[in-house]
Amino acid sequence: MYLRAARLFLLFEISEMKKEETKEFRGRWIRFVYGLQEEICTALEAEDGIAKFKSDTWERSEGRGGGGVSRIMENGAVFEKAGVNVSVVYGRLTDKMKKVLTIGISAGEGSWFVCGISLVLHTQNPFVPAVHANWRYFELHDEAGNVIDRWFGGGADLTPYYLFEEDIIHFHTTFKEAIDPFGKELYPLYKKQCDEYFSNTHRDNEMRGLGGVFYDHLKAGSEEEAAGLFAFQEANGNAFLKAYLPIVQKRKDMSYTTEKKTWQEIRRGRYVEFNLLHDRGTTFGIKTKGRTESILMSLPPTVKFVYDYHPEPGSEEDKLLQACKHPRDWVKTEISEDEWASRVNKC
Repeated sequence: MYLRAARLFLLFEISEMKKEETKEFRGRWIRFVYGLQEEICTALEAEDGIAKFKSDTWERSEGRGGGGVSRIMENGAVFEKAGVNVSVVYGRLTDKMKKVLTIGISAGEGSWFVCGISLVLHTQNPFVPAVHANWRYFELHDEAGNVIDRWFGGGADLTPYYLFEEDIIHFHTTFKEAIDPFGKELYPLYKKQCDEYFSNTHRDNEMRGLGGVFYDHLKAGSEEEAAGLFAFQEANGNAFLKAYLPIVQKRKDMSYTTEKKTWQEIRRGRYVEFNLLHDRGTTFGIKTKGRTESILMSLPPTVKFVYDYHPEPGSEEDKLLQACKHPRDWVKTEISEDEWASRVNKC
């Protein structure tokens, strides 16, 4: 019920509530993301076996406006560069923030709060996919301190360099199983939104990877809806290691050539293009004067930009490219008899 309303992007009538009244809710969310950060970093260190995460605690605006903890691991046996960041930031609602968040209230009025966890993992072995995920919570307050809007967003997406279909199916299936209890109609929607969002529109909508799930502005108009969305976020965050680590374990010891590594670096170029040209999270961080090192930790350590490069048709590299150009359904989804009839009638 909670997510169906959010899925349709309905504008909820939020009952008058002071931001002090959501303090406990915000606190629970902050504790969850920090706990998830610790769980994921511990698991990744164990999987790598050599490298360890460094913790970098930072603050905005000389101690005002919040901060966070960036945890970075580099030059490992498995992970060439891994970042798992938490930020808890807030500020006044300026003209710039109004444009970034597309807020329909007078500029300069009120304040905003956001807390989230964001991770990007770049691997040594080109047969092990890169992966990105984030889960976040926003609040907006008017000048009097009333909560005028609150929403969740997030998702996870896989960026392989070689096409092992069983790996992609496993990743998608794991998140589908996490999402299905909240509504079986949600995974197909969020999968489609992921395909559309993580596309390089300047390259004829070529996707940077092979997707996953993506959702934004899941609005909470009541405490009951907020609790349901919190549980939804927990389910997605807790599914990450189950979705990704089995793929790493299956592929990390496969031998590869210099040519395979070169292809990985060429595909990383597409990743860089998307993050710098299209990603809303990068834009939000830069325009709200976030910490540049933490924002750009998503970029890979090595990358190649080869002029007008095209893999040989029919090659393993070309198979991956074609999958990025032509999105497909990676898991079978259940639909109702009415929806099936509707689809048939449109044929």
